[in-house]
Formats: sequence, structure tokens, C-alpha cells
Amino acid sequence: MTQDEGEQKNEKGGIGSVKYRIMVMSGKGGVGKSTVSANLAMSLAMLGRNVGLLDADITGPNIPKMLHIEDRRPTATEDGLIEPVEIPLGVDQSISVMSLAFFLEKGAPVIWRGPLKMKALQQFIDEVEWGNADYLIIDLPPGTSDEPLSIAQLVKPHGALIVTTPQDVAVMDVERAVKMAEALNVPVLGVIENMSSVVCPHCGEVFEVFGSGGGKRMAEELNIPFLGSIALDPEIARSGDTGIPFVTQNSPSAKIFEDMAKKIAESLEARTP
Repeated sequence: MTQDEGEQKNEKGGIGSVKYRIMVMSGKGGVGKSTVSANLAMSLAMLGRNVGLLDADITGPNIPKMLHIEDRRPTATEDGLIEPVEIPLGVDQSISVMSLAFFLEKGAPVIWRGPLKMKALQQFIDEVEWGNADYLIIDLPPGTSDEPLSIAQLVKPHGALIVTTPQDVAVMDVERAVKMAEALNVPVLGVIENMSSVVCPHCGEVFEVFGSGGGKRMAEELNIPFLGSIALDPEIARSGDTGIPFVTQNSPSAKIFEDMAKKIAESLEARTP
């Protein structure tokens, strides 16, 4: 089945009904990609957009835990599609979430080879009722192998975000992720530098634990937008554990994320989808 045929198939469901589709990538693990994905989805929803969030990390699905919905279960529609788990935010507004974690027992490992993982991703793409969402945020596993490649080919994303930390070993992998996106004709919307510094809660002194400005320098070298830096804030870690996104709280990090979400929305919405 071609990508165009897939989009035609999904007119009443699946990703074909979504206006803008964004891959969130990282060259290596441990840089906070899922934290960025969850809070970006929430930030866009707080800007008034209808948002879907797809946890495409099949072997390490953490999004439901970060949003405190790990005990929820998807349902089925009358058309036989999978109804994602909804997080209500207000009148006629919610975030729609889909993850393999909803179908697993707590703590159960996913010991699957590539074809089984790809089949699960295909179902999340074709058989989930995403409705008329403005955005679908796709949280990918780290690296440039099976899952990112399959998502890029099947979903036809409108853009990719690259998440990194400042140290050289992480920034080196940014270039690989950027080049993969470019090879697949996916526009790179920008680089987000996570864990850029930590502020002492007692004296206010700023410590650059993982170095300084590596993500920004790499973005400039590759001629792609640098969207901003997020501090290594203990509240961000706590928010992931409690399932309350930090962007809903009054903090400097929340304001930075709001600004990044606005830049992303302005960049995409200025184009014709």
C-alpha cells in the first residue's frame, strides 16, 4: 500500500484526519525526549489546538505514566477503530493519547522483534480514531533505526523536532538525526536543548552540569532553527513521576516551553498542509 493510498484509507480515522504531524526525535537515549513530547502536546493544547499524542516507543512506552493515565484503557468505536485515551482540558477540548503501555501489564517487558513492533505502529497509524486533530505529536524511540524510519515513511510528517542535551556526546548524534530527517524529506522544525543548566535553590547560582550551548552551536552549524533551552529543574522530574505536566505550572521552564510551542505552531500554520 502506498502512502497516498494509506491517507485515502484513513479519511474516517487514522492519521489522514490530522492536520499537522510532528516527529520528536533524539540521536541518543536519556535526553528527555518523552518529557518534551508530553509537554509540547500539553502546550499546544493550552494554545487552543486539538492535539493527539502517539507513544511510538514500543519497548519503552512512558507517556501514559507522565500524564497519569497509565490505568486507563482505550475503547472501540462503532466503526471498529481504536478510541484513544482522552485527557479532558475544557469544553470540547482534550488530548488524545495512544500507547502500547495501555495494553500491557504493569512492568511487563516488550520482547519483540522488528516485524511485531512495526505491526503495532501500523495499527496505531491506521486503526486509531485521531479525529480532526490539529496536531499529532509522535514520541519516537532514540536513534535512527526501525521505528523512526517506519514512522517517517508511513505518517508523512510535516516536521521533526530534535531533542538533545548540551554535552558533545549527545550533540554529535543531533547531526545523525537531522541527516536522517533530511534524507526522508521531513523538514526539521528545530533543535530543543534539554537539561541545559541547573539553578541552586539556595543561592541561585547557575551550574552547567552537562556543558553549555552545544545544541545551539550544532543548530547554527546545520542551519536549522534553535527553539530554546530547558533547565535541569527538579520540578520537571517530579512532574513526570506524578503525571502533572510541568507546563501547567507557573515556572520559568513552563514559559520557555510555551514560547517554543508558539514558534512551532507559527512555523507550521504559515504553510499549506
